[in-house]
Amino acid sequence: MNFKNLDKGLPWLPLSLKMLFTGYLLTIGLGLLMAGALIFETHGMADGKPGLSIEDIVYSYYGDRNGSTLEAMLNGSMKSHAPPQVRIEIIKWARAGAPVKEWDAKFKNIFESHCTICHHAGTSLPDFTDLTNVQKFVNIDKGIPLVSLTKQSHVHLFGISFIFMLMGMIFVFAVGIPEWIKATLVMIPFAFLIIDVLSWWLTKLNPEFAWLILIGGYGYSLASTIMLFTSLYQMWILPWKLNKEQGV
Repeated sequence: MNFKNLDKGLPWLPLSLKMLFTGYLLTIGLGLLMAGALIFETHGMADGKPGLSIEDIVYSYYGDRNGSTLEAMLNGSMKSHAPPQVRIEIIKWARAGAPVKEWDAKFKNIFESHCTICHHAGTSLPDFTDLTNVQKFVNIDKGIPLVSLTKQSHVHLFGISFIFMLMGMIFVFAVGIPEWIKATLVMIPFAFLIIDVLSWWLTKLNPEFAWLILIGGYGYSLASTIMLFTSLYQMWILPWKLNKEQGV
């Protein structure tokens, strides 16, 4: 591969490198959009209302400690999957401790009709075909379990930091941008990623830290967007403008 023009900056890269970098940036950009959509799907309805809010974050990480996990799910992200009367009956049964005698007589069929199409063995979701598993979710809702939070944390720190490193390596070859601005922009995503993940743990302990999660997520998303579009602009639009000015 020809790296001879790499030191000159993004506008003068050979076509093969431009195509390589562009393919990566477009794929990563689409991936970040999908990640954002997933956040809105998984956390955006935690309080039962559309859109991502502080309450959604609190319910997701700290929990709704006035009721069970099952009740929080039924009033939040799972609200649209069962009629109101069915949800009320399940919540009452959960508040009564999910008695075994009512499972076979009534609630096993209810769960089969409204829940187990997604919540069954072999999926990443809890298996609600088994009463024992259902009973685990009738305890007070304390948000995301520590095991899941640990797994989510290390996946984000390892995976997303690698994405930011490659994106930053492309952006540092941008031209016409003061070095201190480039240095700041390549560091911002890492800083806000650390803030984001640390704030998950802080919010798990105290809901007052939930606003930090929004700041962390929006911070690294904004910096990444600036680097992505600046890199694409300098590889494809800027050379055309320079050639036009020079009459080439």
